[in-house]
Amino acid sequence: MRKLTLPAGKSDHIQWDPDLPGFGVRLRPGKASYVVQYRVGVEQRRKSLGDVRKVTVEDARGIARKRFAQVELGIDPDAEEEKRRTEQTADARTFEKVVEMYLEAQKPRVRPNTYIAEERYLQRHCQPLQRKPVSKVSFEDLASLLRDLVRDHGPTSAARARGALLAFFSWCMRQGLAKANPVIGTENPIRGKEPRDRVLDDNELRLIWRNCLEDDFGKIVRLLLLTACRRDEIGGLRWPEIAESKLLLPKERTKSKRALELTLPATAVAIIGSVPRRNSRETLFGGGTNGFNAWSYNSLALNARITAAEGKALAPWRLHDLRRTVRTRLGKLGVLPHIAELVLNHAGHKSGIGGVYDHHDYGPDIADALRKWEAHLLAIVGPATT
Repeated sequence: MRKLTLPAGKSDHIQWDPDLPGFGVRLRPGKASYVVQYRVGVEQRRKSLGDVRKVTVEDARGIARKRFAQVELGIDPDAEEEKRRTEQTADARTFEKVVEMYLEAQKPRVRPNTYIAEERYLQRHCQPLQRKPVSKVSFEDLASLLRDLVRDHGPTSAARARGALLAFFSWCMRQGLAKANPVIGTENPIRGKEPRDRVLDDNELRLIWRNCLEDDFGKIVRLLLLTACRRDEIGGLRWPEIAESKLLLPKERTKSKRALELTLPATAVAIIGSVPRRNSRETLFGGGTNGFNAWSYNSLALNARITAAEGKALAPWRLHDLRRTVRTRLGKLGVLPHIAELVLNHAGHKSGIGGVYDHHDYGPDIADALRKWEAHLLAIVGPATT
């Protein structure tokens, strides 16, 4: 291509290519760029194709010919270009990055334990999706993922992951990041299962207790049996929540949004006393700032130890069954229903009008109930080593 110069007296000039009408070079002081000019309907358009120092004339002519061909075929080149840019932007919004946006939005809106669970299911359980553009995650991707989660973590964990995904993609739709919710229509791993009402018998309690290791999970399970607390309440336990022999959970860490104060039985105090303080970390258990979260893996490992020891597997159970079992056993031990409910931090008789008139905390009664349960439990399982 011959050297082009700006005509004298002009500050802006286009030198058109005689061999390709509508294609040329635009000359301005200190700058020269390829341009293409075409008509879409009644609208005349002119677009730059780049600096002549960075784009070869052959490449620029090729782009111009492509645009002319699109116009001849009734295609709007600018609309196609905008579509391409939109797709590139969508491809940059990977599942991993959008999950980070979602969790940031969720943090001030949900309970800490709910946030921790969503973080675990979306970031850890959904590893195969992390690099994929969120707008391209398909029904087939999620159906395959859920099958793998059922196989590796069990149906309950897979169902919880599905619930987290369902909420996540609903949020994506509201934010304009996804056109549909690909979770809809996938199999719910626990669909059709009866509500849980499992209460463990003496032999099952003995097998669970005795097969707990002296690790974080083993200590958590034994504390769950001794206190009837919820899984995340003990898994996320912090040192400031332990005062001598008392457990003091703030309302922000309980499902009922009521603070919980329990006088711990001696065995629970001993278990907590065996937990070392680690690197000034506030949490007693787990490796992160939010406490313990390796529930599925350790539950499977505990069940495997029981199977190996007994030659047969324990009937399916989950950690929340321990809480139901304690509540049932308290009733059998003669603990009054309203005290048993307060042990579990249920409102019980204090819901509604009862809470208006009864401000007694029943602390001694709750402590006595837990001592009775501790004695009964130890008679079943034998003394624990801590």
